[in-house]
Amino acid sequence: MKAEPGFSMENIIVQTIQGAVRGVTDKGVSVFRGIPYAAPLDGPRRFQAPQQPQPWDGVLDGTAFSASPPQAQMPPLPALWHPGDDADCLTVNVWTPDPGAAGLPVMVWLYGGAFIFGSASQPEFDGANLARSGVVLVTLNYRTGFEGLGWLPDAPQNRALLDQLAALRWVQENIARFGGAPGNVTIFGQSAGGSAVAALTAAEAGRGLFGRAIGQSVTAAFLPEERARDTAERIAAALGVPLTSEAFAGVASEAIHAVQSREGEVTPYGLVVDGDVVRDQPWRGLRAEVDLMTGYTRDEYRFFAMAMSENLSAIDVAGVAAAHGVPLDGYRAAHPGVSDADLYILIQSDAFFRMPSTWCAQEHSGRSWCYEVAWPTPVFGGALGACHLLDVPLTFGNFHGPMAAMLFGDSLPPEAVGLADEFRRSLTAFAATGDPGWPQYRKDEALTQIWDVPVSVVADPVSASRQIWADKM
Repeated sequence: MKAEPGFSMENIIVQTIQGAVRGVTDKGVSVFRGIPYAAPLDGPRRFQAPQQPQPWDGVLDGTAFSASPPQAQMPPLPALWHPGDDADCLTVNVWTPDPGAAGLPVMVWLYGGAFIFGSASQPEFDGANLARSGVVLVTLNYRTGFEGLGWLPDAPQNRALLDQLAALRWVQENIARFGGAPGNVTIFGQSAGGSAVAALTAAEAGRGLFGRAIGQSVTAAFLPEERARDTAERIAAALGVPLTSEAFAGVASEAIHAVQSREGEVTPYGLVVDGDVVRDQPWRGLRAEVDLMTGYTRDEYRFFAMAMSENLSAIDVAGVAAAHGVPLDGYRAAHPGVSDADLYILIQSDAFFRMPSTWCAQEHSGRSWCYEVAWPTPVFGGALGACHLLDVPLTFGNFHGPMAAMLFGDSLPPEAVGLADEFRRSLTAFAATGDPGWPQYRKDEALTQIWDVPVSVVADPVSASRQIWADKM
């Protein structure tokens, strides 16, 4: 990443601890892209904890995103990384409504992608709309796949989380220079990013780096170390190399990508319960001083069923329930007349997202809030319902890009824009004041904001599922 000696642009140069950065201003928002928060992932650093970035002379050109971290392509989305891309990819991007302000609330976004892909450069994560709502918005790249989550006996585990922690330390040191308040930081993320939010909210290492957290579609992807090691041994065997960081540093990322996944598997990776950064399932130890909001979509799993072309008419719903260790009779009693295909979607949605998200709100000893996105996208004749990913465009207000095309098709319903405006107002209000505008979640009431048209508050919308899954928590 090259700096431009002596370049100056009035009102858009910010001096960070490492050096000056040039951004651009558009429609009242200044944006600074591709600022290193850690050293490049070259050589042995590829599988080590993030290292401090080197300072630079002159002015860094912050008008373009950096390269994405190494990752496989996830069709039908376009490739976010290509072999030979720059290793200087651990970067942050900052959108601010006023670089000269002081004390603006800060929101830090952690992208999802099943811990196997994702990049802060995705158009869906453009932060201009959030910045226009009065916050300083930070997005960041972190390692995914084997680089970020692969188990190695001689390297730190959960390198994805270590990257995020390094970026949050960068925020503490630098965000005041962009108009933000280091003492008013909210982390937020969806799916894999939502799980990272939950993990960081439980982690001692996160203490003092943020005061509020929003976990969207928190997943159950917290793996025992034995399972992570088994996956790594399988990948090492397929590559024909020893399971060491030195050996893997000599293997091209794309070679790992070619052998890492198994057919029918969404992802081989998850956060590892390593007894260090991740000590347990996060809902069992969330830090009370953090205000927490969690949420899910009503029909989470419909997205995956369609993406993986599952034949819902041939699903053995009894076998699926048994595999999760939950009684199918309980689901049938709670949802009489519902088809086996719809029960399957519900069970999978509960297992992977709805219950982990609910447990975080339910078990948090501090202040918590919960929401459900129930507004269904009309795309594919309504087959996706209120599916996974739907709260991402509602959060950012961006309805362009490949992800948005999958969720909305060619015709954007007007009510989606209005719902996004209201959703974003709630999230930014929570970041600014700790009050999203609806009642707190308490075990005896389980009041939950339902994002539909119209918006409402309902007591315990997943009561039956909570009872069915109570002994799995």
